[in-house]
Formats: sequence, C-alpha cells, structure tokens
Amino acid sequence: MKVLVPVKRVIDYNLKPRVKPDGSGVDLTNVKMAMNPFDEIAVEEAVRLKEKGAAKEVLVVSIGPAKAQETIRTALAMGADRGILIQTDEEVESLAVAKLLARIVADEGPALVILGKQAIDDDCNQTGQMLAALLGRPQGTFASKIDIGDGAVQVTREVDGGLETVSLQLPAIVTADLRLNEPRYASLPNIMKAKSKPLVTKTPADYGVDVTRRLETLRMSEPVQRSGGVKVADIDELVAKLKALGVAA
Repeated sequence: MKVLVPVKRVIDYNLKPRVKPDGSGVDLTNVKMAMNPFDEIAVEEAVRLKEKGAAKEVLVVSIGPAKAQETIRTALAMGADRGILIQTDEEVESLAVAKLLARIVADEGPALVILGKQAIDDDCNQTGQMLAALLGRPQGTFASKIDIGDGAVQVTREVDGGLETVSLQLPAIVTADLRLNEPRYASLPNIMKAKSKPLVTKTPADYGVDVTRRLETLRMSEPVQRSGGVKVADIDELVAKLKALGVAA
C-alpha cells in the first residue's frame, strides 16, 4: 500500500507572527519556517504504518516556493521514501491545493492519503474534506487513532460526546489530529540519507490546475489587546459589575 502525505511550509509554531505595516498580510522577512505541526503528525503516522508493514511506500508532497524543499527533506529524514514539490510563489488556496492533490492521487494511486487536519497559518481546515469530495472517497477527519485492516481503515476521532470510530473502505482520506501520535526527531544519519532520496519538482501547469486566487484579503490586523482583570471584594460587587456590563440580569 502506498501512502500520500501532503506537507506545508509555515511559520515555526514557536514564533509569534507579525502583521505587515500596511495590513496586507503576515510579514515573513527573516522568519524561521518549519513543517506544519499537523502535517508532521501525518508524516509520523505514515512512517509508523510503513514500519508495521501496513504500507510499502510513503510519498510526501508540498506546494509552495523552492524553499519548501527543506520541508520535504525533513519528511524524508523522518522516514518518507520520496517527495514531489509543486513549485509556485503564489499563495495557493485550499481548493486549488485539493485539485493538485487529486491529480497526484490519479497519477500515483495511493490507497491512503493522510493530511494534517489544518495548517496553522490560515486554519482553514478544508483541504482534506475538499480532496475527499473531488475524489469521491470516504473520509475520516480529526483522527486520534488509525488502524489498517483487510481493505479498510478504522479511524477513531474525538467528538463532543467522547470517541467515535468509523470504518472506511480503502482507498480513503484521513486527516490527523493532535493526539494521533508524537512525531519523532530526525537523526543525523537519516538527515544525511534524506539528501539522496528522490525529490521531483513540478509546477501547477504540469497538472493543468489554475492556482489563481479567488479570494482577496482586504486587511489583516493584530488581535485586540485584552485589558487586565479586576479583583472584586465579594459577590455583590461582582454582580454589580456584571450588571453594569449588561452580562447579568
């Protein structure tokens, strides 16, 4: 079984994003970039499936600038077998990403696609669901556990009432949640080996997909600063303040 894992290059999650002075977007100048954390979890799960013998090959795909090769090499160092970079300097929207991935699925024929449930830069949480719709494949979102069986995959997911387990016939689409696993650190020998693993560079035009943006960002701004809390002496004072704010009746 072949497993496909899309990975995205985003701002390192340890850093606080800065908004450009003109409010046109996030300032990426001299900012450390890394693999989207949820995609890292997806790569880890695919590699574990390979180590268990449930998968024979792990293919990683990234859509972005030339520097996204670093993100793919990170996934290769974790244990993936080969990578594809669809190189573009444009900001690609979720639907265009899903269309590109659908073309890769058609070419590569993976039985399972594991995606991070969302990217931490835009928080769209759309690509996996859109890909499943385009391919007409069953989907299991927000997976906290994945088990491969005879021609099917069992996906345990967290819902408001607890845990829900769904059985999906392969081929299928799964999106990874935070509790699925703890990604490994790539060892130095594996980082060196990753440099020799195959990585092919394509363009959106090679797949016949138009990545022109259909949405326009009017303005981006920092969140409003929260004011400090106020200590109250007793319940009566608390109720009085809440009434003044129109919270309590």
